[in-house]
Amino acid sequence: MKTWYSICALDEGAEISIYDEIGAYGVSAKAFLADLGKLPDAAPLTLRLNSPGGSVFDAVAIYNALGRHASNVTVTIDGIAASAASYIAMAGDEIIMPENAFLMIHDPSGLVMGTAADMRSMAEALDKVGASLIKGYAAKSGKAEDEIAKLMAAETWFDASEAIDMGLADTLAAPVKMAARFDMSGFRNTPEAIVATMKAKADPVTVEPEPAPKPAVGSKAGPEPDPATIRTEAMAYAKTVVDLCRLAGQPQMAAGFLEAETSLEDVRKALIDARAAADPDISATHPQPGPAPQAKPWGDVIARTFKRKG
Repeated sequence: MKTWYSICALDEGAEISIYDEIGAYGVSAKAFLADLGKLPDAAPLTLRLNSPGGSVFDAVAIYNALGRHASNVTVTIDGIAASAASYIAMAGDEIIMPENAFLMIHDPSGLVMGTAADMRSMAEALDKVGASLIKGYAAKSGKAEDEIAKLMAAETWFDASEAIDMGLADTLAAPVKMAARFDMSGFRNTPEAIVATMKAKADPVTVEPEPAPKPAVGSKAGPEPDPATIRTEAMAYAKTVVDLCRLAGQPQMAAGFLEAETSLEDVRKALIDARAAADPDISATHPQPGPAPQAKPWGDVIARTFKRKG
């Protein structure tokens, strides 16, 4: 198991490696800024990137933090800097790309569930975020914002030579092997070279983050969990919570459950209580308010609906 995010000291300055997604289930801005704050302002930084992107808000925060750093920042794209990761790369005073590396820019995207007003609000937020990204790419490349906007809308992939010609990178380096394997199915224009490499399960690059420290003798700490497994479990949990809330007619409760990381058992209990409190018991033979002896409360109905099979 490799550590896909690390900061280590060099003879002069420090080297930062981001070989993971950007955001809560990969490299979060909160963790990055906390670690970056421990380094001297005068320390030159080398940032090594191999990432499919992720949360644009985390990426913007990381980009701004690197931009505030007083000393020189050199970015090396060891494989892929796609989506939000490509924006982080723009913080480099010098951007180095091996011959077989790729950089991708595209419009931001997002998910929302709710009313038409919620949809419009999301669209407005994406427009504002997109405009901010355009300015960052234009500032680095020197190209017009309209030109950058068209390239983003088309989801444009650049190899090293193309990125340098575009002004999005500065220096060409010798080719390397990709170190981390990502799911690139979410992108519509992924180059065949990347798809083939991912399918072939390429070996790690020679230069890679330091391995995670081994537990001390006698330590009960188990092996570090697989980030891919963590992300899969988190997505499955979120989908289950949303589905339960929709079935119970309480979709507005999903966000609170997810934020609090409420267990599925507690989610079911809370939904049963909420539905039982909102709806009276109903019996065809007892139309007046109040339950009949044979009436089945909503709580029992929902409990049976949500009961696990097996």
